[in-house]
Amino acid sequence: MTASSIEPLKQESTPAIIARQIRMAIENGEFGPGAQLAEADLAGRLGVSRGPLREAMQRLTQEGLLVSIRNRGLFVAQFTQADITDIYRARTAVERGAALKIIEVDHTNGQVGKELLGIVAEMEAQGTDPAALSRSDISFHEAMVRLADSPRLSRIHGTLVTETRMCLSALEKSEYPVAERIAGHRRIAQAILDADVPELHRALADHMDSAVDHLVGPSAARGRRDDAAS
Repeated sequence: MTASSIEPLKQESTPAIIARQIRMAIENGEFGPGAQLAEADLAGRLGVSRGPLREAMQRLTQEGLLVSIRNRGLFVAQFTQADITDIYRARTAVERGAALKIIEVDHTNGQVGKELLGIVAEMEAQGTDPAALSRSDISFHEAMVRLADSPRLSRIHGTLVTETRMCLSALEKSEYPVAERIAGHRRIAQAILDADVPELHRALADHMDSAVDHLVGPSAARGRRDDAAS
């Protein structure tokens, strides 16, 4: 008798649920960069034992969201200029891969492009509310990767998006013009809609460079462009 490929569904593990809750708290700014996470306090707040909590925190350490300092404990990561530049470099690669799959493999660029332009319209309707604009900004990029229907790209992108959210408070306080930010998203969506691959490459690179410019300064972004060109 051959083994059946149909097996009982496995529920999400407790460490996975805990990790997701802590990740969301980091994304929402409840635990800011450099904040120490006290194991006893977290276990009490979450109503869990220390075993699954430690496993969850180990997962987040492997993702780079937490940093373990010997004899001191676990802390929320703080990003250097080089870290921020690398986050956006990695996002460019993942999002480019997702967009190319949409255009060249799935041929769903018409549908996806229209959906992304809809998110751009929502961004315009939000006016100058920086927090709302940041939420729509992230939604745009998450949608683009999700609609590529690649679980692995989505999984990689999920960690990068969490790291990006940790940077957004600084971006919200910068002098990044709203019109410029919206125009960058529209340009990416239009390139996907038109299946214009060369324009897609330029639009994504320019958009990410603009964000890095406002987060860490033009010199760092220029270094990023030089690295990409070499």
